[in-house]
Amino acid sequence: MKRFKFTIRGNEYETQIIKLEGQIATIEVNGTQYNVELQKEKNTDIPAIQRQAFGNAGSSSNGQKGEKLIKVKAPLPGLIMKIFVKEGDMVTKDDSLLIYEAMKMENLLKSEKVGKVKSVKVKTGDTVLQDDVLLEIEL
Repeated sequence: MKRFKFTIRGNEYETQIIKLEGQIATIEVNGTQYNVELQKEKNTDIPAIQRQAFGNAGSSSNGQKGEKLIKVKAPLPGLIMKIFVKEGDMVTKDDSLLIYEAMKMENLLKSEKVGKVKSVKVKTGDTVLQDDVLLEIEL
């Protein structure tokens, strides 16, 4: 089968994989056969997904003096499963806004500010991309 060279504690070993069944391999090292269990290395290069803070996720002035508009954006691409608010609703901190499915997990998006829902840009069943505006809240 395949031949490999390993250096262990300064000693070089030639190995040959004779048989591989599941996680058990039969290898030959310098003429002697061994059964060894294979272990997968953990991939530490997987990036962590972090959502931007709600207050920084696209706040902008809508043109009227003293009135602020917060655009709630999708942290990840996904599917809108359920919407808990409608236009005109008042929301407080930690109120549930909507549930969307992303990466095969249901995610509950909660309000991080107190305000009035100005508009809901999505409906149940919509597919959204990362940073799509889901709804707008007036502060």
